[in-house]
Amino acid sequence: MSENLANKIAAGEVVEKCASIVKELVENSIDAHATNITINLIKGGLSSIEVIDNGEGMDTKDAHLAFLRHATSKIIHDDDLFFINTMGFRGEALPSIASVSEVILKTSNGVSSSYIHIKGGKTLEDKSSDLRCGTDITVTNLFFNTPARLKYLRSENTETYNIVNLIEKLSIAYPNIKFTLNNDNKQLIKTSGSNNLLKTIHEIYGLNVSNKMLEFKASNNDFDIYGYICKPEVLKSNKNDINTYVNDRIVKNVLINRAINDAYYTYKPEGKYPIVILKINTDPTLVDVNIHPTKQDVKLSKINDLYDLIYNILKNTLYNNLLIPNAIKDKSVNIIKDDVIKSIVEDMSREEHQQEELNFVVEEDNNSLELMTKDVVINKELKSLVLYPVGLALGTYIIAENEEGIYLIDQHAAQERINYERYMNALKKKEFSVTRLLIPIKLELSTSDYTLLKEKMDILTSKGFEFQEFGVNTLLVTAHPTWILEGREEESIRKIIDLVLIGREVDQVKFNESLAITLACKMSIKANYRISPMEQEELLKELVLCDNPYNCPHGRPTIIKFSIYDLERMFKRVMN
Repeated sequence: MSENLANKIAAGEVVEKCASIVKELVENSIDAHATNITINLIKGGLSSIEVIDNGEGMDTKDAHLAFLRHATSKIIHDDDLFFINTMGFRGEALPSIASVSEVILKTSNGVSSSYIHIKGGKTLEDKSSDLRCGTDITVTNLFFNTPARLKYLRSENTETYNIVNLIEKLSIAYPNIKFTLNNDNKQLIKTSGSNNLLKTIHEIYGLNVSNKMLEFKASNNDFDIYGYICKPEVLKSNKNDINTYVNDRIVKNVLINRAINDAYYTYKPEGKYPIVILKINTDPTLVDVNIHPTKQDVKLSKINDLYDLIYNILKNTLYNNLLIPNAIKDKSVNIIKDDVIKSIVEDMSREEHQQEELNFVVEEDNNSLELMTKDVVINKELKSLVLYPVGLALGTYIIAENEEGIYLIDQHAAQERINYERYMNALKKKEFSVTRLLIPIKLELSTSDYTLLKEKMDILTSKGFEFQEFGVNTLLVTAHPTWILEGREEESIRKIIDLVLIGREVDQVKFNESLAITLACKMSIKANYRISPMEQEELLKELVLCDNPYNCPHGRPTIIKFSIYDLERMFKRVMN
C-alpha cells in the first residue's frame, strides 16, 4: 500500500479490550471465506484468545506481511475505498495486537505454511507449520508491556459478556458460518452454519423468542432490506438486541434506530425495546465505513429514503399480524448455562451493562426446531375477532370468549386505544367542528405559563379553540372542537394546555400523537371500576373496530388469549 493511501485510511485504532481483539481476528476469518470459526477463551480472554478457522489461509509471504503496518490485500488503489466489500481493509489490526501482546500464528493455504511467534512486536520464532488449510492464531499476555492499558481491562465475566455479545451478532450476520465459542472449555455459543436466519435466531435467543418473530422484506431503487422483528409481547429493557447490518457489517446509525423505534410507536411502552434483526444490502458506494476505527458507525447516502423504507415495512408487518399474546408460554426453551450467567450477572457493572438477560446457547435437537418452524405462521386475521363478554374480574379485566378460547381484556387499555384512535382521526382533519360555549371556561395561569402560552396560542387556535383575555393572566375558553369529551371539557383543555406548555416538539404529526395519547389515557375507564355487561359489550365492539386493537397507545397489550388447547392442557384433558 502506498504511503498516501495508508494515511487516508489510518484510524489510529487502539486495542482496548478482549472483545476488540476477537472482533478483528474473527473478521479476518470471515474475509478469508471461512465456514467454520472456533473461538477458545481462557478466563474470558484475559489469559488467552485463540481463533481457529478453515478459511483460505496465507502463504509464507503474506503471513509475514500481515504483521506490518498497513499491509493489506483488501485494497490497493485509492478508488477501492469506494467499493469496500470486506470486513477489514486498513491493515492495522494484527500489528496493533502484536505490539501489545504475545501472538502465535499458524496458517496455511494448503501449499505452504507458516508458524510465527511474536512478542511485543518482536519475532521470536519463524518456521513452517502443518498444511491444514486455514489459520490458527493465539493471543496471550495481553498488555504485558503497557500496564496503563492493562488496568483498564474489565473483570473476566464482563470481558466474557462483551465477547459473547459480539459473537451472537456476528452469528446472525453470517448464518452460513458455523460459530463456536468456548470459555475455560465450556461451550457458550454454537451455531449450525445452516444459512437459515430463523434457525440462527433460534440458536441464539431460544424458542420463546424465535417463535414470536415476524419476517419482513422490502426494497427500493437503492436498498434491499430483510430480517425479523419481534411481536410486542417480546421486549427488552435496553437497545442491545436491535441488530442492524449494512452489507453484513454490524453497524450503528441513529436514523436507522429511530426508524425502528418509530415503527413500534404505540406498540411498546416507553423504555422498552424490540428484538430486531435488520439486514440492509446496498451498493458499497452509498456507504462510508471509514469514519470510525471500529467501522460500526457508518455514514449512508440517501438515508431519508432508507428511513422511509424501514419505517413503512416494519409498521406494516406489525399491523398485518394478529398481535394477541398467548397467556401460556412454552417452557421448553433452549438449554442455558445457568452457572455462567449467574457469575456474569453478579460481576457485571450496573452502570455500563444493564442487560436484561444473557442467552448462552447450545445446539438443540433438529426435530424440535422443525416443529418450532411450523408454528411460526403469520396470522392474517386482523380484527376478525367476535368476542362475547361473560364477566368482569377484579373490576379491571373483562372476561370474554369465542370458539377459539377465553380472552382477558384490560378495560382501561382497551378504552385508551379506542379513545386514542378517535382523537387521532379527529386531529388529522384540516377543519374542525366547533362547540361554542354559553358559559365560557375560565382558566387562571401563572405569569410564566401565561406568557409562554401566548407565544404558542396558534397551536391551540389551529385545533379549533377560541379564547378571550379576561383580566391578569386569565383566559376565557369560548369555543372548543367537538372531539373534546362531553362533561370533561375543562379537564381536557387543561391537559392540552399543559402539553402545549411543556412540549418542545415542532412536528405537527408527533404533537397530535402526544395530544391523543395524553387525552386517551386521562379520559379512559380506570382499573377497579366495575362497568355493566352492556358497557362491556359496547367496549369490545368498539375495540375490534380499531385500526390496532391489540395495544394501548403506550404499547401495553389490551387483550390476552387462553386458547382451548391451553386450557385443556392445564386441566390435563390433553396430555401432550
